[in-house]
Amino acid sequence: MLRVPSDISAQEFESLKIQDMTFVAYRNEVYPSRYEVFFEEHAVIVVLEGEKKFINPTQEVHVEKGDILFIQRGFYLMSESINEAYKSLVFFFDEKLLKEFVGLHSELFDSEEGTSPLQSPILHLHSNDTFSQFVNSVFPYFRNQTSLKNHFLRLKFQELLLHLLEIDQSGKLQAILYSLYKGQKADLTFLMNSYYLKPLMLNELARLSGRSLSAFKRDFQDEFQVSPAHWIKNKRLEHADFLLRNTDKNVSEISTEIGYESVSHFIKSYKEKYGFTPKRSH
Repeated sequence: MLRVPSDISAQEFESLKIQDMTFVAYRNEVYPSRYEVFFEEHAVIVVLEGEKKFINPTQEVHVEKGDILFIQRGFYLMSESINEAYKSLVFFFDEKLLKEFVGLHSELFDSEEGTSPLQSPILHLHSNDTFSQFVNSVFPYFRNQTSLKNHFLRLKFQELLLHLLEIDQSGKLQAILYSLYKGQKADLTFLMNSYYLKPLMLNELARLSGRSLSAFKRDFQDEFQVSPAHWIKNKRLEHADFLLRNTDKNVSEISTEIGYESVSHFIKSYKEKYGFTPKRSH
């Protein structure tokens, strides 16, 4: 699994940063034809060349040159290359800069109602001439060593959002940005049922929920009356029990699927919960 932007390396990507925050990364296709991507930040993918499919549990999006995807933080996508010519620019939305943008352009959002960020689908947009010109205006900064680069890139961030708001006629992007600006917190039940099988740390789940780690643990305890770690372990074992009873997968396969690195650890945890080893329930 590729985590972005933290897994972006200088050997595989060219990237620009605003202070220490990745703003935009450019690359040719260097990964296998199919791989899973987890977005740690809100991101915009601009397809420069080639074709690719992005697949999540509810959508399959086929993109080609000129297409734009707005992908919200916390989404897992299966990425599948259709040809080797694929090239893209990926912009990442630091939340501080995003809130600063909404604050500066509040007249664009006053009448907008927020929507739960996690429950909105991937937003698929199409480039126009002015957006293409904007994209071309970004490339010189990969080579420009001016001491004012941070200031220029902050303006480019503002420009990027304005272009996207102009392109998106559905109003979905406005609603998403406004909900993020207002600090809308994700519903914990929806969040946890969506992600309990994913290999995420508690601090990552907290961030996805729009909370600090301490607030996440406190709200979680209030809602579920158990700690997040205990809830996740229990849900994973329940899922394992379901798979044992309803599929032909073996204990090792199920152990891996629910996130256990050690089969023996899985067997021990399962026996603690159910009173017998996994094989007995199959």
